[in-house]
Amino acid sequence: MKNLRPICFLVFFSYVQCQTLQRSLLAAALNHTNSQNYLQENLRDITSIMVAQFLQKSTYQEVQTIVEELVDRAEKCKVLKPQESPSECSHQLMTTFLEHVCNNQGMADKQEFSDCCNINNKARLKCFLLYKKDDTEYSDVFQIPNLEQICEVDKENQASVKERYIYETSRKHPFLYGPTILTMSACYETAVRSCCQEENKTECFQIKLEPIRKYVREISLRHHHLCEIGIKFNHKVSKAVELVLLTKKQPKANFSEIAKLAGDVKNLHQTCCEGDVVACVLGRSQLMNDTCSKQSTLSSKITPCCALSVPFRGECIINSENDDKPDLSSWPLSRFTEDRFVCKQFIDKQDDLLPEFLYEYSRRHSELAVSVILRVYTVYQNLLGKCCKLENPLECYSHGKEMFQRVVGESHERIKNYCDLREKLGDANFHDRLIILYTKKVPQLSAQELVTFTKNMAAAATKCCPLRDEQRFVCMEDSAKLILGALCRRHEAEPINAGVGHCCEDSYAFRKPCFDDLQVDRTYISPPLSCDQVISLKDDLCKAREEQFQTEKQKLLSNLVKQKPRATEMQFQSIIADFAHLVETCCQAEESEMCFRGEGSKLIEKCQSLLGHK
Repeated sequence: MKNLRPICFLVFFSYVQCQTLQRSLLAAALNHTNSQNYLQENLRDITSIMVAQFLQKSTYQEVQTIVEELVDRAEKCKVLKPQESPSECSHQLMTTFLEHVCNNQGMADKQEFSDCCNINNKARLKCFLLYKKDDTEYSDVFQIPNLEQICEVDKENQASVKERYIYETSRKHPFLYGPTILTMSACYETAVRSCCQEENKTECFQIKLEPIRKYVREISLRHHHLCEIGIKFNHKVSKAVELVLLTKKQPKANFSEIAKLAGDVKNLHQTCCEGDVVACVLGRSQLMNDTCSKQSTLSSKITPCCALSVPFRGECIINSENDDKPDLSSWPLSRFTEDRFVCKQFIDKQDDLLPEFLYEYSRRHSELAVSVILRVYTVYQNLLGKCCKLENPLECYSHGKEMFQRVVGESHERIKNYCDLREKLGDANFHDRLIILYTKKVPQLSAQELVTFTKNMAAAATKCCPLRDEQRFVCMEDSAKLILGALCRRHEAEPINAGVGHCCEDSYAFRKPCFDDLQVDRTYISPPLSCDQVISLKDDLCKAREEQFQTEKQKLLSNLVKQKPRATEMQFQSIIADFAHLVETCCQAEESEMCFRGEGSKLIEKCQSLLGHK
């Protein structure tokens, strides 16, 4: 996550100021007792995160009222004795919250939770989680807040700015982990107070708040993706992902340490994904304390992080650099493909052999993307599954090394070809090519959905393709997994087609290659649309910003492809070019509406000719 380092820089510089301004937020949690103190001192903020993430339609005041009531009723959280587990507080708070919502019929109806309230607590929580809606993808434009108002509020009530930020961030990002929201709320508050002292407040807010917004958006996508992996695939996949991430970051740590840590992190993700913010905050705090207690054996890069207090310590460790590779020349990877006892280990102790292979391969190839390493791991697992049934298994699995190289080579070749195409076509034409391609693959999506999806794919190419080779490959794989993860969640909510379902559900490691190879959906029959319906010629096009106009053009392109998927790209582009020229001409005319009616008829005729309409 090297692209997130600027925000870490901001966080660490903010830390010095935040330590004074947010003493309770930055209270150390070095042992169980301190963890309890941290919980009690920040219980209101933690509860606010939980409530706002579930009740996304509630107003700020409604959330604050519920928080007050929950904190008053959560006796287990108010006075925690040293021998008591914070999990009792966590359980009581969640149970009380669910009961509060279900006992208020108006609230349950407003939030669409009525069906959930008719089932018991465990199933009820899962039901509530299904209604969380992440609008990360729709909040990409940075909005400068009302500066004078926000500075006035901060002057009158120092807690209000942070509370309001926690509310807005939590409801917009319901899968963003609580500890991250607490961290960024402290940074946001510090930035606001700093900027309110500046003469040029607007410039200050732009410089200091935009990195926070970008970081929150990026990490929220990652947290949501991790939650999806935990739900969609079995626990071994989740643990494998964590094992690769941890090994790449801490390649000097031994296998048993990494394996235990991967299991702990997987369990923490599950807790955070279930919306249990109390357990999530305390769980991460404890995990980071444990990590710091072993920093000499885990990684030399986390020492500065371990000097920080909660909650900055966690965010710092997560975003720390990978440690230097150890000398592994005396422990060759070839033992996994040349040792004649491999099949015995595979049959007797598969759950030990395969994770150990994943660990050893990851620490030798930290330059590879997680998804590529998981492909190698999957190939090795399938290879042993096949070879260990044969009379001479060694002869079979001894070709493993070449197969691993082929998997890596093919993954890199796909991205190289993708980036070469972007360079050849240019950004605008490349995006149009993606629209045509994916409209044929997933025509069931609306034109707006296809434009948004391909816009994200094109933006990833723009960001990643100019990078050096290894960075380019990691960047593209990393971006693609998040974009395709969002598409798979869309499919989960409303099935798209069989091909998408197969790619989303079959293999997490090979999800990207599956989508790359997805064929045209020839079973789809588009609802017939006339050219008057496909082409919107209204004078409000003249008021549209450039980005809005581009979106209209691209939606037109997608709708044309749906109607006539076998037409050539040149035919589509001819109509798009005529549409753009027509809008430019008519928007400069004195009577734009009359121009659209008169000149538009020629474009409609051309469209009808393409679609075969009379």
